[in-house]
Amino acid sequence: MWPNLRQRSADLELMDDLTIGGAELREALRQLQVINAALGAARPTLEGVTRFWRTAGKPAALTVLDVGAGSGDLSRALLDWADRHGVHMHLVLADINPETCAAAAAAHRGEPRVAVICSDLLQMALRPVDVVTAALFTHHFSQGQLPTVYRAMIGAARHGVVVNDLHRHWLAWVGIWLATRLSRNRMIRHDAPLSVQRGFRAADLQRLRAEPGLGRLRWMWRPLFRYLILVPGGCHAS
Repeated sequence: MWPNLRQRSADLELMDDLTIGGAELREALRQLQVINAALGAARPTLEGVTRFWRTAGKPAALTVLDVGAGSGDLSRALLDWADRHGVHMHLVLADINPETCAAAAAAHRGEPRVAVICSDLLQMALRPVDVVTAALFTHHFSQGQLPTVYRAMIGAARHGVVVNDLHRHWLAWVGIWLATRLSRNRMIRHDAPLSVQRGFRAADLQRLRAEPGLGRLRWMWRPLFRYLILVPGGCHAS
């Protein structure tokens, strides 16, 4: 049962299989919202957005693209942050799965500040945004795919990219494995521990920073085994 955490797992999560959907996926998304709320999953993302907002001179308006947004778990936290700081936010939620996009659109119906786009990050043709966020998204990619993913996010962001993802650690794995034994949803029971196995250690991030165009990437460890990864934006179009 005990996994090898010395290196990132190459096993695929069930949520990456776009043929799995329906009630099982909807229930998994609902349970993920509960897990993310209980673990304070939004905190590193909000910290990163705040940092880039302040660096940019605290503008009155901010456009944010949240990639791999799923059903939009973190959107309420971002909108609440904008309300607290008096910022007019336009938030674009992007995901590759049509069913999760439909769930996000339904959850945000009537919210004029939120738009939902169903697209692959690497195929999206969007106008530049101020900040690109990615929460629990990058661990879905292999080490070889990550440079391309990061460059795409950097290229879309004026101010910066905020990545919030998992620290691969045995305590994190044990904690989430035990917690998800309470679930009857096979996607949650399978994917949540595997997400930790696909998470990162400092050596993984050091290798990523050595890639062309990623030399300004930096990271900080945050409580509950998270990494906050920040990269200044590379898009300066108006």
